[in-house]
Amino acid sequence: MDYEPVGLATDLVILTVRDGRFEVLLIRRGIPPYQHRWALPGGFVRPGEDLETTARRELAEETGLTGERLPGEQGGRIHLEQVATYGAPDRDPRGRVVSVAYLALVPDLPAPVAGSDAAAASWVEVSDVLADPARLAFDHHRILTDAVERARAKLEYSPLATAFCPDAFTISELRGVYEAVWGTPLDPRNFHRKVTKTTNFVTPTGQTTTRDGGRPAQLFHRGTATTLHPPMTRT
Repeated sequence: MDYEPVGLATDLVILTVRDGRFEVLLIRRGIPPYQHRWALPGGFVRPGEDLETTARRELAEETGLTGERLPGEQGGRIHLEQVATYGAPDRDPRGRVVSVAYLALVPDLPAPVAGSDAAAASWVEVSDVLADPARLAFDHHRILTDAVERARAKLEYSPLATAFCPDAFTISELRGVYEAVWGTPLDPRNFHRKVTKTTNFVTPTGQTTTRDGGRPAQLFHRGTATTLHPPMTRT
């Protein structure tokens, strides 16, 4: 039996919270197929690369980020995880291509610079993209939908929200992440109580800041917890 050749690629859903908005990094394709359409960044796996190496290379090419942490003393940790594999026979008009999607969560980043095969790159509000299924090339709307739901769900039972924060953050800044990702306002006092009472969710740095405005607010680091007990709830 003859088998058609299969290409292997990775696609990246790079999410951040910028100025209170939940945003995804998109590139405008500069080459066919879907030339001039918006898409998720990604690329084919090169000889000698494993999947995560390809994902990290694409992350570096699109954002300038390398390694496990953002540069600088206040750099936060880069969160990267595999979401799912997409292999519908007709998902790519160039031929049979299987893509492994990765979710990357990063604190606020500057304006991106388009890579070699992209005409432009931009941070775009997630809600706007999800509301328009025809906006993205390939099956990238489905990939984005799956990755966003993964991020929203994991904020309930893990300290993943801290991946959107700088290394030292206030409880108000952390609440802003939850509100942006979940798309709903949260009661400040109730949120503060839940976060500070959850074992090892956050750890005080012993320092304060006035960057939130008003009175000095305590700064925190991410704690050692890997799961939250009790979980945070979207309702």
